[in-house]
Amino acid sequence: MPKKTILRPHAEEAYAKELKHLKKVDSKLRPENWQLSPWAVVTYLLGGTLEDGTVIEPKYFGNRRLIEVAVATLATDRALLLVGIPGTAKTWVSEHLSAAISGTSTLLVQGTAGMNEDALRYGWNYARLLSEGPTEKALTPSPIMNAMQQGKISRIEELTRIPSDVQDSLITVLSEKLLPVPELGIEIQAQKGFNVIATANDRDKGVNELSSALRRRFNTVVLPLPATFEEEVNIVKVRVEKIGKTLDLPSDKAPIEEIQRLVKIFRELRSGKTEDGRTKLKVPSSTLSTAEAISVINSGQALATHFGNGTLSANDLAAGITGAVVKDAVQDKTVWNEYLETVIKGRKGWKDLYEACKEMS
Repeated sequence: MPKKTILRPHAEEAYAKELKHLKKVDSKLRPENWQLSPWAVVTYLLGGTLEDGTVIEPKYFGNRRLIEVAVATLATDRALLLVGIPGTAKTWVSEHLSAAISGTSTLLVQGTAGMNEDALRYGWNYARLLSEGPTEKALTPSPIMNAMQQGKISRIEELTRIPSDVQDSLITVLSEKLLPVPELGIEIQAQKGFNVIATANDRDKGVNELSSALRRRFNTVVLPLPATFEEEVNIVKVRVEKIGKTLDLPSDKAPIEEIQRLVKIFRELRSGKTEDGRTKLKVPSSTLSTAEAISVINSGQALATHFGNGTLSANDLAAGITGAVVKDAVQDKTVWNEYLETVIKGRKGWKDLYEACKEMS
C-alpha cells in the first residue's frame, strides 16, 4: 500500500524539527508546563537565526510587539483574544502559539451559531449514562476540559459566532480556573500552563457581541492587515510557495508580477482609492484579505497546471479575482465593473488582465 500523505499536517507536525531544535537550545525561563520559553515561542513565530546558525522559518509577518504581547498574555492568568477581519492570520497565529507552548494545537473548539454548552464544558456518553448512571467514566470532556486537566492551551475559533449565552459559560473557567460538574458533585481545577486562545472578527454576518463580563477575561490583540504593499506581496509569495508544495502545484511558476497585480487590486479596493491617491473608488462588501489573495493565486495555479501551459496568466487569475470581489451580485458587480473601466483599462501593461476580467464579468 502506498504511503498516505496528509493534506494539512498540524503545526507541531509540520515544524517538528524546528520545535525540537528550539527546545534543545532554549535556556531561558519557561513557565510551568510550557514546551518553550516566551522568547523561543516568539522566535518560532517570527523566525530568526539562532546562535548555532540554525534558521527558523517565519510563520507570521507583522509587528513583533503584537506577538510579544500575545505570548506574554498567555504566561499570565489572562486568556488571549485575537481580533481582526477575516484573513489576518488569526487562526494561523493561534495554531502556532498552541503548538509552540503546549506541543499540540488540537485542543480546538470550532465556534458555530448552533453550538451548545456541551462543546465548551463537557458532554455525556449516553450509553454508559443509561447503564451506569452519572459517573466520571460516562463523562465526555470537551477540548477545554482536557486542556485544563493537562495544563495546555485550548483554542476557540470564531468566538463571536457562538450564541451569547453559550459564550458566557466560559466566565467561570477563565476567572476561577475551574469547571464545576454539578451532576457528579465535583469540579475540574486547571493545572498550571492552562489557558485559552480565542479568535473573533466583527465583519461577518451573524456575529454575537461578547458580554462585558466575558471580554474583561480576555486580553485583546488586534491583528491588522499588512501595512505595506511589499509586505503583503511577500506574505502571499511565501504562503503560495508553501501551499503549492502540499498541493503538488508548481509554486516556482507563480510569476511575482501576477502576485503584485493582484495585491495592488485588493489594496486599492480595500482602501477606496488608487495607489497614487488620485482616484476615489467604491469599496466592495468583501474583505479582500491577504488570505483571499493567496487563495486566488492557488486557484489560478491549479487552472494553469491542469488546463493551461503551467504558467499562471491573466486568464487564470481573472476567475479567482472576480469571485473574490463579487460577493454581492448587484452591489459588488457594479463596484468591480467601475474599477475595471476607470482603473485597470487605462493601466499600462494591464490590457490582458482587463480583457480576461471583462470576459469573466
